[in-house]
Amino acid sequence: MRIDMFGDTLCAMVTATAMAQSGHRVRWWLPPGRIARALDDDRVLYQEPGLSELVSAQRRAGRLDCRTDEPGLADVNGEPAVSEPAPVVCLALQPGDLERAGHLADWAGRGGARLLVNQSVFPVGTTEQLQARLRDAGADTPVVCLPDTLQEGQALDSFTRPHHILLGCDEREAEVLMRELLRPYNRRRDVLKVMLPREAEFTKLAISGMLATRLSYMNDMALLAEELAVDIDVIRQGVGSDPRIGEAYLYAGCGFGGPGFSRDVMSLTDTLRSRRIGAELLEQVLQINERQKEVLFRKFWRHFEGDVEERRVTLWGAAFKPGSDRVDNGPALRLIEALWAQGVDVHVHDPLALPELSNWARGKGTLTLHDDPYEAARDSDALMLVTEWKAYWGPDWDDLKAAMRTPLILDGRNIYDPAYVKRQGFTYHGIGRG
Repeated sequence: MRIDMFGDTLCAMVTATAMAQSGHRVRWWLPPGRIARALDDDRVLYQEPGLSELVSAQRRAGRLDCRTDEPGLADVNGEPAVSEPAPVVCLALQPGDLERAGHLADWAGRGGARLLVNQSVFPVGTTEQLQARLRDAGADTPVVCLPDTLQEGQALDSFTRPHHILLGCDEREAEVLMRELLRPYNRRRDVLKVMLPREAEFTKLAISGMLATRLSYMNDMALLAEELAVDIDVIRQGVGSDPRIGEAYLYAGCGFGGPGFSRDVMSLTDTLRSRRIGAELLEQVLQINERQKEVLFRKFWRHFEGDVEERRVTLWGAAFKPGSDRVDNGPALRLIEALWAQGVDVHVHDPLALPELSNWARGKGTLTLHDDPYEAARDSDALMLVTEWKAYWGPDWDDLKAAMRTPLILDGRNIYDPAYVKRQGFTYHGIGRG
C-alpha cells in the first residue's frame, strides 16, 4: 500500500521506516530543518538501536522516499506540492503544528485519501476536530488516532514488538484498514485496544501521568528511607513483589525527563486546569520531580559543607535515559545549572548525548565534554552518575580512584552496591540508601 507520512518526529521516522520494511511504499514528507538536512547527507539524527541502519536499507530498497528538497516540499499552507495523496496519510507532527495538521487534513480529504491517521501529540479531541473539518468540507476520509506510545531508547522495538497498541477509531472500515496496516506487529496475540479517538488520546496522557506518579512517589519514599536509615532499593523490591503493584517505574532516582514523557504530564495537568478540575496530584508529581533533579547537587553541597566554588565535578550521563541522545527536560540540565550557579567546574561524559548537550549549553555556561569516562573523572572532587548507561555499571574502581582527586560517588540511579563501593575506598551516597 502507498502511505504518505508527514513530520520529523521520532514517531514519524519509526512509523515510516517500519511500514516500508513491511513492504509498503512510503513517501516521507519532512519540513525544512536539521532532521531533513541530516537525511540529505544520509545521516539519521535520532540515535535509536537499529533505526539508522533500517532507514538506509529501506531507502536503498526504494520503499522509503524521503522528500527533503526544501523548494518543492510544500506550499504556503504546508501542503505538499503534489495533487494526489496516497491512500493512507499519517500525521506525526510536532506539538505546535496543529494548524498545519488542519491544512494537511484538507489536502488528504480533497484528494480522496482512504484514511487519515493522527499520530501527533495534540490536545484531547483533536482527532474528532479533524474529522468534523473534513465532513464540513464534504470529504469522506475517516480520521483515526494512533497515539505515539514509543519508548525512547527502544523506539523501533516498541513499534514492531509492542506490548499494546492504542487505536482511536469509530468507523468499522477504518478499523479494518488499520488492522491490516498493523498486522505485522500484532501477530503473537491481539494487543490492539480499540476505543473512541478522544479516549485513545486521553489514555496516552493518563499512562504517562500514572508512570510519573509512581516515580515521584518512590522519590518521596526515598527521602523518608534516608531518615529511617533503610535502603529504598530493598523497599522497592518488596513493593514490586505485590502483584497489585508490579515492578515497573518504581526506581528512585535523580528525576525523569525527556521530550515526550514530561510534555505528556504537563499536557495532562493543563487539561485538568482548563476543565476546572484540580490538578493538585500531578502538580505535586512535577514539583517532586523538579526537586529531585537537584538532589545530587544537595548531597554534593552537604558533603563539602558549602565549600564548592571552583571544585571540579564529573557527570556520567547526560541523556534523559539510556539508549537516547536526547537531553530535553532531563535531570542533567537542572543539575548542571545548579553547579554553574556555585562556580563549579563541570565535566561530562555520555556515549551519545554530548552533541545535544553542547547545543543546549551554548551561551549558558562552560562545559568540558569528554569521549572517555575516566578522562572526564580526572582530578574530580565528585562523580555524579546521572544516566544509567550499561557502560557505567562495572567501572574499574582502581583506575577511577586513581583518577579522581576526591573519591566521592553520588549515585543518582542506585546502580552500585554501596557496601562494595565503600570497600574500594570511596565515599558513596545514593538516593534513599539509608
